[in-house]
Amino acid sequence: MAMESYVLAGGCFWCLDAVYRTLRGVDDVVSGYTGGTAPDPSYEAVCTGSTGHAEAVRVDFDPDVIPREVILDVFFTLHDPTQLNRQGADVGTQYRSAMFFADDDQRAAFEAARERAADWWPGDVVTTIEPLGDFFRAEEYHQDFFAKNPGQGYCLAVALPKVNKIRRSYADYVLT
Repeated sequence: MAMESYVLAGGCFWCLDAVYRTLRGVDDVVSGYTGGTAPDPSYEAVCTGSTGHAEAVRVDFDPDVIPREVILDVFFTLHDPTQLNRQGADVGTQYRSAMFFADDDQRAAFEAARERAADWWPGDVVTTIEPLGDFFRAEEYHQDFFAKNPGQGYCLAVALPKVNKIRRSYADYVLT
């Protein structure tokens, strides 16, 4: 089967990037920006919250190796989808929990995943499901940030615990 891509936003893209890179069947992860109106936004512009864009990742995966549902359940496991426009100390619409669909099949899969997640989380899941518009690749230093900066404070305090949580919860899909 051919590769598929999901575009997901769940707070800082460094965490999503770090987690998805640990999974078998994931061919590539690209950090970027989507969901806003500014053409070709920079990290600095997105951080202001004025562009409407979210920090997001495009996850390219082989559904014959890792099921679509696992990709989506990992998304809802690795971040808190009950926090509106934030993840922990990262606050603003650029850190919103959102899924960007490319077609009706993705929209239906995203809705089903959000319903599953509602059973796992106390409180309301606020993840939005939005049409995928333009996806802008983030600056090169954001790509595979965790691997390039393992001793960086944010990586140690925020990303590493998420990576470890997914390694435990989805051990059957973790690269060895």
